[in-house]
Amino acid sequence: MVGPTASDVPPTMGVKIFSAGVAACLADVITFPLDTAKVRLQIQGECQVSSGITYKGVLGTITTLAKTEGPMKLYSGLPAGLQRQISFASLRIGLYDSVQEFFTSGNETTPSLGSKISAGLTTGGVAVFIGQPTEVVKVRLQAQSHLHGLKPRYTGTYNAYRIIATTESLRSLWKGTTPNLLRNIIINCTELVTYDLMKGALVRNKLLADDVPCHLLSALIAGFCTTLLSSPVDVVKTRFINSPPGQYTSVPSCAMTMLHKEGPTAFFKGFVPSFLRLGSWNIIMFVCFEQLKRELMKSRQTVDCAT
Repeated sequence: MVGPTASDVPPTMGVKIFSAGVAACLADVITFPLDTAKVRLQIQGECQVSSGITYKGVLGTITTLAKTEGPMKLYSGLPAGLQRQISFASLRIGLYDSVQEFFTSGNETTPSLGSKISAGLTTGGVAVFIGQPTEVVKVRLQAQSHLHGLKPRYTGTYNAYRIIATTESLRSLWKGTTPNLLRNIIINCTELVTYDLMKGALVRNKLLADDVPCHLLSALIAGFCTTLLSSPVDVVKTRFINSPPGQYTSVPSCAMTMLHKEGPTAFFKGFVPSFLRLGSWNIIMFVCFEQLKRELMKSRQTVDCAT
């Protein structure tokens, strides 16, 4: 009798969590300059006291940052970004299938849309509370500029953790949890559910095999849908997290200030780099995630056969 192939053996929870963390870190390293450009565009116009530079477009922002503050500035906050992926993406993506099975009733042969959404809500919510401090530090390091005599608030990742905790409060490391929770619930549900549905439809209708082209197309569509729905909350989250104590009294205050001062279009600032970043991040992450799961299960099966 021929034993099941690696593709027939479902990956374990540990394999999924590990694969998601590694794939997310790889995607973050490659797309981080786009994320930095997005943050700079989102905070542009927030206050009059700034570096005095106007950013225009994705490439313009990246080029301007590289010329004025050095190419390494595009990767400012990367250590916190990787810490975020390890503590955040590994859980929200790696636990998604297991939590989805939990919400699936015994008489269902395939998970319903409700089960998928419930799984996205649960894993996204849990991951935000665990990974929020890394998000706060990442955004602040990406946003700070040393031009025109502006003294950087932080000299590095761990310096940022220490200064925020000691000069503001420990709770400040969870600043912006509410908008980030809302953003990541939207992102997790839209991203994972859309990817899941698209991949299933493409394979079920025999349009594409369950391989790289299918994963790539599903990830790209999921990235666009996610960016469109999450952009307003993402901008408010970035503004609120980056603000000094007392600038905004609450998240709604931040949103209303943006609306009154800059108009509705302010909520879609940085949309293009957001999509370029999230779309490319999704493609790299999901393709690597799927391939890593397969290779790890193949390796495990080979070891089991050898023993």
